[in-house]
Amino acid sequence: MKALERLFAEKLLKVKAVKIQPANPFTWASGWKSPIYCDNRKTLSYPALRNFVKLELCRIIMERFGEVEAIAGVATGAIPQGALVAEELNLPFVYVRSSPKDHGLENLIEGELRPGMKVVVVEDLISTGGSSLKAVNAIRQNGCNVIGMVASFTYGFDVSIEAFKEAKVELVTLTNYNAVLDAALKTNYIDEQDIPILQAWRKDPAHWTGK
Repeated sequence: MKALERLFAEKLLKVKAVKIQPANPFTWASGWKSPIYCDNRKTLSYPALRNFVKLELCRIIMERFGEVEAIAGVATGAIPQGALVAEELNLPFVYVRSSPKDHGLENLIEGELRPGMKVVVVEDLISTGGSSLKAVNAIRQNGCNVIGMVASFTYGFDVSIEAFKEAKVELVTLTNYNAVLDAALKTNYIDEQDIPILQAWRKDPAHWTGK
């Protein structure tokens, strides 16, 4: 698994799906300042990389959650990956909205799940885990069993680790924050002097200012 984490981290950096700017932080939608921004959706534009992500997610699902009966993608970032995985595994696919539609059937889950189905959730990126676990809860309230979640990347925040543990959801990711930093350092994308700043941010992202 460590080899996969390093390999995929290198691939993300190569297509500039990950940007690291300790001196010029990004601002997330939450308002948090961050020295890193990860956009896994860029992988969709590169057929070979898109296929790599699909096949690795499928391999993990079959190895760790082989009894899976349906795939659910979390809107919007994980809808494409989820659909690709479901197609490869020849399984039913649904996606979970962040909130119900305000018109028509007012669906929160788009597609059809039968009560009792064993579902694996496909996510794009894990930060605090809030939106991901909200999708898990929606599927559980639909009478299904979420047997695991797979994702391309996780920041590995303590708050997300605790949230997944409390929700009793096993999460497996292709790569993570530490692997990306290692790959960035080895390829001279960042300098050794950037590491303490990047580590300090990960410890307390909500209050980090970049100074």
